[in-house]
Amino acid sequence: MENTARKIILKRLANLTVGQLRIEDGEVSMTFGDRSAASLITASMKITNRKFYQDVLFGGSIAAAETYASGYWETDDLTKLLRIFLLNQTTTNEFETGWAKCLAVLRWIAYQFKRNNLQGSRKNIAQHYDLSNRFFQLFLDKSLMYSSAIFPSTESTLDEAASYKIDVICKKLALKSSDKIIEIGSGWGGFAIHAAENYGCEVVTTTISQQQYNYASQQIREKKLGTKIKLLKQDYRQLEGKYDKLVSIEMIEAVGYQYYKQFFRTCSQLLKPEGEMLMQAIVIQDQAYERAKYEIDFIKQYIFPGSCIPSVTTLLDAMTKASNLRLFNLEDIGLHYAKTLRCWRQNFTSQACEIKKLGFDEHFIRLWNFYFCYCEAGFSEGYLGDMQMHFVHPLAIRHKKT
Repeated sequence: MENTARKIILKRLANLTVGQLRIEDGEVSMTFGDRSAASLITASMKITNRKFYQDVLFGGSIAAAETYASGYWETDDLTKLLRIFLLNQTTTNEFETGWAKCLAVLRWIAYQFKRNNLQGSRKNIAQHYDLSNRFFQLFLDKSLMYSSAIFPSTESTLDEAASYKIDVICKKLALKSSDKIIEIGSGWGGFAIHAAENYGCEVVTTTISQQQYNYASQQIREKKLGTKIKLLKQDYRQLEGKYDKLVSIEMIEAVGYQYYKQFFRTCSQLLKPEGEMLMQAIVIQDQAYERAKYEIDFIKQYIFPGSCIPSVTTLLDAMTKASNLRLFNLEDIGLHYAKTLRCWRQNFTSQACEIKKLGFDEHFIRLWNFYFCYCEAGFSEGYLGDMQMHFVHPLAIRHKKT
């Protein structure tokens, strides 16, 4: 079976047309794709366990990640290798056919138990964000912003870029000290603390992660911001009140496509008639959304259970049908995310020994390295974007300067 699987996998790889992939399998070396010296992008792959072929034949792209985590293959540049497969979508999709399609159906059935209702959302969030605060401190910036930074210059550090991103959001919303802000998805409190300290705003912020809640609570106490920041541990569907501005930074990915309309309806209801909303959202190409919505990929299986990456069109459709909000401004910062992910990965790799001391093994470390490279490849090739979407209620337009 191993030899048969190898022949099938190599036959599929022969259909690569963009980029150049070199594979070493024992004493055999093979080149696929564009063989010219001027190839757009090149990467090499070394097979260390031939069980790789059989696993990928039956498991598809998820098995490619699993076998990497298990050490069945190595590469000189994982991000470039994944970019090659993104640039050859037709060939990549072939790996999801046959037996892999049967297994994909079983994964999809199992995934239906991870819906983001009130109980399911807490469970899904806990599986990722409650790994431990110390774990995230080892690779994120000092404010623990687990979202794309914006690098104002090529020399900017991750800390500088993360702080700059928060300030970009504050300035887009023209925050002022009289503003009452609601934030859906506190993270570790980075935005709320920045807005309170630098703009004097009153911020209500919520998270359903116990670890994030504990850390943010401590930070708010230490910085003596208890009169400015109210930290909640509530689902967005349970929030009440009226606010001038609403902020949600890369939280929509955890909402689930079944709940997009409910999310926008809730946001609209939380805003005053002249209210504004800034949402930063990871998005997938519109043309790829329907397929991805029902596909259980590596990220859904191992990194973010219950997640779904929306498209811009899907978000705007939900906003239009469920609220009276309108889109005021849209900016894609996706290329900044590629650089952010590189910084996280470099930090993560340099702290591997410390991560192991927290109880995480080599398999986990390789799985997360695949996660960082997988996402970096997506943003580098424009398959993924990161949109800062500025929504307003109609009355807010009157106050905008032309």
